[in-house]
Amino acid sequence: MLKKLAISIVQTLRQRGFQAYLVGGCVRDLLLRREPKDYDVATDATPAHVMEVFPETYAVGAQFGVVLVPLPEADRSGPNATSKSCAVEVATFRSDIGYSDGRHPDEVRFSKTPQEDVARRDFTINGMLLDPLNGDVLDFVGGREDLKARIVRTIGDPERRFGEDKLRMLRAVRFAARFEYEIEPATFAAIKKLARQIEVVSRERARDELTRMLTEGHGRRAFLLLDESGLLPHVLPEISAMKGVEQPPEFHPEGDVFVHTLLLLENLPQPCALTLAWGALLHDVGKPSTFRVAERIRFDGHVEVGVKIAEEICARLRFSNDETAQILALIDNHMRFGHVSRMKESTLKKFLRMTEFEEHLALHRADCLASHRHLATYEFVKQKREEIPPQQMRPALLVTGDDLIAAGHIPGPKFREILGAVEDAQLEGRLPSRDAALEFVRREFPV
Repeated sequence: MLKKLAISIVQTLRQRGFQAYLVGGCVRDLLLRREPKDYDVATDATPAHVMEVFPETYAVGAQFGVVLVPLPEADRSGPNATSKSCAVEVATFRSDIGYSDGRHPDEVRFSKTPQEDVARRDFTINGMLLDPLNGDVLDFVGGREDLKARIVRTIGDPERRFGEDKLRMLRAVRFAARFEYEIEPATFAAIKKLARQIEVVSRERARDELTRMLTEGHGRRAFLLLDESGLLPHVLPEISAMKGVEQPPEFHPEGDVFVHTLLLLENLPQPCALTLAWGALLHDVGKPSTFRVAERIRFDGHVEVGVKIAEEICARLRFSNDETAQILALIDNHMRFGHVSRMKESTLKKFLRMTEFEEHLALHRADCLASHRHLATYEFVKQKREEIPPQQMRPALLVTGDDLIAAGHIPGPKFREILGAVEDAQLEGRLPSRDAALEFVRREFPV
C-alpha cells in the first residue's frame, strides 16, 4: 500500500510540474530486492505546495521541509496516520547550514536540484534517488558501487557528517551489521575519534537504534562493531564491563560473559520482540560485579544484582513501565529453569503461566545454545506446557475472600497465605471440589 501511495505522490507532483523521486532507504532496499518498511519522496515542491496538492497532510517538520502524506483511512493498519507505517514522508530538496545541537540544522535552505539535496544525507547507500515511473536511478554519490562492494560510507567528509548528527555513528554500525557490510576505513576512523560524542544524543534515540540492532537479527555483529568502534562504553557501559569476566568452563566453554551474551543474541528467534532482545542482552548484566573465585568461579546473587542494574538501564533509556517489567522478569527468572524438574507441581504450573512465557522459554533456549548446548530442560518444559490443559494451569478459584469472611476469618495479610495454600493444593490435584477446599481451610487454618 505504501509503495503504491509513494508512486502516486511522485506521479501527482510530476503532473503539477515538480520534480519528484523516491529517495533514501527505500531505494537502497529496492535495489537489494528487499521489501522497504517505509517510503520517502524528495521533491523541489515546497511544503506549502505539497500541502496544497495533498489536502490531508501532516506538517511534522515543515520548517525542515518535511510533510507526511497518509494512506487513505481504509488502508491504514492502525489509527495513527502520522506513523511511518501509515504515511509517506515527502521532503523538499534542501541544503542544511550548521548543526550546533548535533542533530538539527541551524538553517535550512530549499533548493531546486536533487544533487544538492543528497549531499546533506548520511551514507552513500542511502543517498540514491529512483524514478519509479521509468526505473532510472539517480546516483550522485557512488551508492550503487558501495552497494556492490558491501560498504557503509558517509557522503562527503565523515567527521562533518557525524558532527551534524551524532546518531549517525550508531546508524553506521546498524547498517553494517544488518547488511553484513564493512564500514569504510575513513568512516570507521571518524567514529572511533568521535565516539565519546554519542553521549549528547537523546537517550530515546540511542535506545531506538540499539533496539533495531538487537531485533533485526544481527545483534552479535552489531555489538562487536560497537565495541571495536569505541561506542559501547558510552552507550552501554554495563555491557562493556562484561568483557574479560571469566566463567566456569564446565558450564561456559564458550568464554567470558561478553562472548556468551553476544552468542546468545545470535540464537534469538526472528522476528524478536523488543523485550526478549533486551532481556537477552541484560540477562547476565549482574555477573561482572558479583564475580569471585572460591573453589571455582562464582557469581553469587548475580540475578538480583542484575535486576537492579537492568532497572537503572531501563530508566535511563526511558523504556515504558510494561517494557521494563517484562525485561526485568526475564532476567529475574532465567535461572529458575535449572530447577524445573524438581519443582512441586503447583510451583511448576505457576512458573509456566507467567506473562509472556514464550519469551522466557526462548531466552532459556538461546542461553543454552550459547553455552553447554544441552536442551533437555527446554524440551521438558515444552512438553509440560503441551501436556497440561489451560484449565489445570489456571483453574477457577474454589475459595474466595468472601468465603474466608463467612468462615469467620478477619481480613488481613493472613488471607493471602490461606488463598495461596488453597491454590497450591488445587494445582497439585488435592482439592477436587469447592467443598474439599472449604474443608481444607477449616482443617489447616482454624479460626
